[in-house]
Amino acid sequence: MNVPVPRLISWPLLGGIQHGRLPYSEHDRSIREVMLNILLTRPGERLMRPDFGAGLLDFVHQPNTETTRALMARVVRKSLERWEPRVVVEGVDVQTTRERLSEVHLTVRYRLRHSDAPQSLALALDLNQLT
Repeated sequence: MNVPVPRLISWPLLGGIQHGRLPYSEHDRSIREVMLNILLTRPGERLMRPDFGAGLLDFVHQPNTETTRALMARVVRKSLERWEPRVVVEGVDVQTTRERLSEVHLTVRYRLRHSDAPQSLALALDLNQLT
């Protein structure tokens, strides 16, 4: 199934308005931007959609334990399944490293519904500080 992905306004508005027009993202980049927007938005932050977002930043200052990482993976999966219908989430891994015990590395493995192409999105989050 090869359905075209619509052009959406780029978010966040990187680079701002150019030549009197908003920047647009296309194809897979648009989907990745929306996924990051979902993950980094706290529920209650978005107007008219109080449930929107995963609230990953709410995990800052939480202990880096197996329980916290499992909860993060669950929140990421549920939020993406609810708010991004263009992808099928295949797995969410949340790992830590010995070098930086306060940092977690999230990897979301997903497939694009329009092309069935496998993709991944990686994100690092320091649980000790909000940057």
